[in-house]
Order: sequence, then C-alpha cells, then structure tokens
Amino acid sequence: MTSAYDKPIPIPSNEDLTKPFWEATKRGELIIPYCNSCSNLFFYPREVCPNCFSKDLTWKKMSGKGHVYTYTHVRQAVHPSFQSANGHIYAIVQLDEGPKIPSGITGCEPEEVYVDMPVSVVFDDITEDYTLVKFQKS
Repeated sequence: MTSAYDKPIPIPSNEDLTKPFWEATKRGELIIPYCNSCSNLFFYPREVCPNCFSKDLTWKKMSGKGHVYTYTHVRQAVHPSFQSANGHIYAIVQLDEGPKIPSGITGCEPEEVYVDMPVSVVFDDITEDYTLVKFQKS
C-alpha cells in the first residue's frame, strides 16, 4: 500500500485488535486500552492487560496532551515511509494521563525538541484507511 506521499506505509499486523484505535484516529481522537480489572491504562494495544493479565479491556479517550519523555533524531529511517531529507524525530511521549506512547514530533526543527517539552496530539491522514498519531510542541 502507498500513502498520499507515494511512499509505502507499514500496516498493523493484527488489524482486528487495533481497529478501534485506527477508527478513533480517523475521527481525530486518541484512545488507548484500559483494564477494567485493575484500572491500568497502557499502550500498545494487546489482548490482555500487561499488569494483571485480565482480558476485560475497553478503550479510554485521552486528552492528547503530554510531554517528551525521551527522543532521538533519526537520520536514516528503518522504513521508507519515514525517510525525509532532514530526518525525523522519534519520541516517547508521556501522556498527561500517565501512559507512554511512541510517536513522531512534527512542526518544529529537530534541534528545537527537548526532554519535558510540552506537546499535543495531531493527526496525519496518510491514506483513506490510516491516520497516524503525531505530536507537536504545545
């Protein structure tokens, strides 16, 4: 599959498990799994809670606010869809609600990014089926 940018994009390996996440991103919402048994919020989507192994899971809408927990300036991407002339910022963002989520930082130069930088979610429509979650400086 190719994106609007004429670059191949990685497709989720378990589309059924992640379908609610991708449907929410299309609506401009960030949701993550929530365990009804132990109240654990976590990311990435999986079939059981990584804390208590319960299968009683739902999805919770997040505020989309957080801060850069850690990051790196990637100059040579592992997948062609992420390659650009200036590279990109790959970050772990800690959401205000607590969980950490891997993502890209957009809307600023790599040298402007710093640990604890406040960020907010943005959505990048890359195909008719997929919208990526990215973050920008708040």
